[in-house]
Amino acid sequence: MNSRWSRVLRTPLGATATVLVVLVLGLAVLGPVLWGADAEAVDTDNILAPPSSEHWAGTDNLGRDIFLRVLVAARLSVVLALLAVVIAVTAGLLLGSAPFLVGRRLGRLLSAAVNIAVAFPGLLLALFFAVVFGVGATGAVLAIGLAGAPAFARLTQTLVAGVASRDFVAAARVAGVGRVRILFRHVLPNIAEPLVVNATIGAGSALLSFAGLSFLGLGVQSPAYDWGRLLYDGIGAIYVNPAAAIAPGTAVLVAGLAFNLFGESVAKGLGVTVGAGPLAVAHTASVRRPEPETAVEEAPAAPSEMVLDVRDLEVTFPGPVRPVRGVSFAVRRGEALGVVGESGSGKSLTALAVTRLVGDDGRVDATRLELLGHDLRAADTPVRRRTLGTALAMVFQDPMTSLNPAHRIGGQLAEVAVHHQGMTRRAALARAVDRLAAVRIPDAATRARQYPHEFSGGMRQRAMIGMGLMGAPALIVADEPTTALDVTVQRQVLDLLAAIRAADDVALMLISHDVAVVGEVCDRVLVMYAGRIVEDLPAADLAGAARHPYTRALVAAVPDMTTDLDEPLATIPGRPVDPAAVPPGCAYAARCPLADARCRTEDPPLTADPDHRVACWHAGEPLPTPRVADELVESP
Repeated sequence: MNSRWSRVLRTPLGATATVLVVLVLGLAVLGPVLWGADAEAVDTDNILAPPSSEHWAGTDNLGRDIFLRVLVAARLSVVLALLAVVIAVTAGLLLGSAPFLVGRRLGRLLSAAVNIAVAFPGLLLALFFAVVFGVGATGAVLAIGLAGAPAFARLTQTLVAGVASRDFVAAARVAGVGRVRILFRHVLPNIAEPLVVNATIGAGSALLSFAGLSFLGLGVQSPAYDWGRLLYDGIGAIYVNPAAAIAPGTAVLVAGLAFNLFGESVAKGLGVTVGAGPLAVAHTASVRRPEPETAVEEAPAAPSEMVLDVRDLEVTFPGPVRPVRGVSFAVRRGEALGVVGESGSGKSLTALAVTRLVGDDGRVDATRLELLGHDLRAADTPVRRRTLGTALAMVFQDPMTSLNPAHRIGGQLAEVAVHHQGMTRRAALARAVDRLAAVRIPDAATRARQYPHEFSGGMRQRAMIGMGLMGAPALIVADEPTTALDVTVQRQVLDLLAAIRAADDVALMLISHDVAVVGEVCDRVLVMYAGRIVEDLPAADLAGAARHPYTRALVAAVPDMTTDLDEPLATIPGRPVDPAAVPPGCAYAARCPLADARCRTEDPPLTADPDHRVACWHAGEPLPTPRVADELVESP
């Protein structure tokens, strides 16, 4: 952080803006002390005197030095502007954060109200509130503050919504953490930089607005004076003494420009987009002491081999849209289960449903959904939260959506032990260092004190795996854990998962687009299409004994050392099915070279063979040649 601020100060714009802001603030503090008495001195012999060496900007109608009054007025002008900014920021934070706290329906009403307020020009709102609160400094402060609140509320809404959509918020909610704690502990710290930058720029705008209200006679009233009031008094004598208006006008311009330039330079130096979308942030489950657990809540002991048992799982979103339709499978201790399919096939949503991380607008139904014998469909209890927190580890596709850039790696790992295992902070940090070492992060004690941006992509992914190992997981769900990693690092991550599985007999559920990786790492493979399992087969049979045309097409689309480089790469014709418009019959029929009239009207069931399940009316039939297959698919 220090290097980032120093980078701001090293730029010509940043250095100039910083000097100007320091001068303005210094003048506001020292001006009344150094020149207060002289600025109030009445000299009837020099009434409305022109500029001179004695009075640089001339005198007013009581013979008071206008230049000294401009210097003294800096305090009231800056203080009132900053008070208005504080009101705007406070009201904006409350309005912008409210939709996150109060729920969707009331939140939409608040968002609509903010959008309507933002549509009005700020000056018009300020004039309206100035009339409501009355003439004077207090009314002007309230008017400018409330007029600036809608824009700040809109910015806060955007930033909060971006952070709230990250994986860490869903994980914290599953863990039972309240919305207020999530907001203050994890959301607001991660959006602090853009808020501070916009507040700094807002100070410059508030200075100009306040001077405008005082100039119109709605702000500071005599005998008090600020720059706007001095400008109002100077306009009356502008043809006799232009400096009487130019001096306070220049002060307003310089001070407003100083704050605006400082905010802009800070935004550029810190990489913040002013008034735009949120920063990419994330975090792990929030800290909360475990609630007392009673014997009544304890679930029965789990079967010795079964880790996860899923029957007739469905995920539904408003519409209705069913991206997961009747999925059933089981994972046993020490088993590695791969889930493959194209984007939109329901792989990740199946994993999120199992881990109870589906968003608030999604509905999860199942006839059975058990982890180590605990019914995950039951009401939220400390027992269920502890089970999910210690027996299940989730490794997300992008660790930067699960690691909070505002907190150190060791502290984020320690939260898991503090929350789910009741460890002290010291013991949890020691455990975090041990787990980082266990996932092969060198110099773990030093690395634990670093932030996520100081880790490489592969190290962040290993840190995420280490977070899952803070407890004693029986199941690791890895959703595309090697995405965006180079081949060498991919191999390291997969080898690490394999080593953990072998050492502790941990079950693994690996979600991937890479059929070759799944076939190499896993024992069994689920192939999903349009939210259904279309084939469940041993990984050893994936290359040569797959029976569903879709599975065989996925395998054929992966090039290997025997692929003829002179021929076009194999592809699957057509596009995946839209979950909102699944056709009748087999969802793959429109792309399948074996499809007939029955396939387009009757949805094939998944066969009951426990060793090799397949949902296809033509399972195992030979496929036509690629040219003939393309013609069959394109034909009506």
